[in-house]
Amino acid sequence: MQRIALGTTGLTVSEICLGSMTWGSQNSETEGHAQLDMARDHGVNFIDTAEMYPVNPVRAETVGRTEEIIGSWLAARGGRDGLVIASKVTGQGQVVRAGAPITGASLRTALEGSLRRLQTDVIDLYQLHWPNRGSYHFRQHWDYAPKAGRAETRAHMLDVLEEAAKLIAEGKIRHIALSNESAWGAAQWLSLAEANGLPRMATVQNEYSLLCRQFDTDWAELSVMEDMPLLAFSPLATGLLTGKYAGDVTPEGSRRSLNPTLSDRITPQVFPAVAGYLGVAARHGLDPAQMAIAWCRTRPFACLPIIGATSLAQLKTNLGAAGLVLSPEVLDEIEAARRLQPMPY
Repeated sequence: MQRIALGTTGLTVSEICLGSMTWGSQNSETEGHAQLDMARDHGVNFIDTAEMYPVNPVRAETVGRTEEIIGSWLAARGGRDGLVIASKVTGQGQVVRAGAPITGASLRTALEGSLRRLQTDVIDLYQLHWPNRGSYHFRQHWDYAPKAGRAETRAHMLDVLEEAAKLIAEGKIRHIALSNESAWGAAQWLSLAEANGLPRMATVQNEYSLLCRQFDTDWAELSVMEDMPLLAFSPLATGLLTGKYAGDVTPEGSRRSLNPTLSDRITPQVFPAVAGYLGVAARHGLDPAQMAIAWCRTRPFACLPIIGATSLAQLKTNLGAAGLVLSPEVLDEIEAARRLQPMPY
């Protein structure tokens, strides 16, 4: 597994990050531990989680369970110093803290809970799960209406950055980062940090896959210019790019059996788009999941896919994308397929 520098952080991480959001709902603690074991055996040192996990669905009674599973694995296996652990503070509109927005104070409260559940003294990359002002992610771009309030937004950002500086000084987090953020938002965080000598947002975790390429324009430029890597969640488009839902089927026990629309990813255009990419993989003798994950690593900006699985067989397949080099012919065919269905959801 190749190791790469994570932007300006000084951290070195595996080219694939292990996601964890099914542990505690679709996966048991034992299964979560087995996935962690397999991933580490394959060279993965980068683990992503969040205080609100598990999902499918998010429930008040299970919030934090995923972090607890990672924590019990760390306690049993050791080796914390060789890992880079990322987690997230929950924001507005969710069951955590009655859906309150992120503030400097809630950043500290959330972090203390995550540290306790993870059984660690420090979180390497602490991410804001989504902006207080809302976002266009998760299909919200269909009716996105940006909110005004620049001064209020910047005051909130300054509050969070000042608290993050204290937490870094206390050794409780190493770096602060973003998720589900816009290019404008990231630019504001960066400019405020630079102007006030405060911690710099290190990375952004946004959705990105062959089916979801919102990052490819303004965000791509910001990512390159500011050395802010993309941690790409859902690189398999919640399983669509594996082909398991082809023909509009719903396998028993799959995410779609719990979330029939896959959070509004099921559209009239999505299966023709999937068929195009499955065709590319078939013509070149590639596993479609491995092709989709490896494609993320070909982008002109730093892009680290976050993989997830509900079985060891799925995880082994996904880990097989490490080191896979896609030929120019494959990449050309991928782009040709994209032009036929450029925005399927």
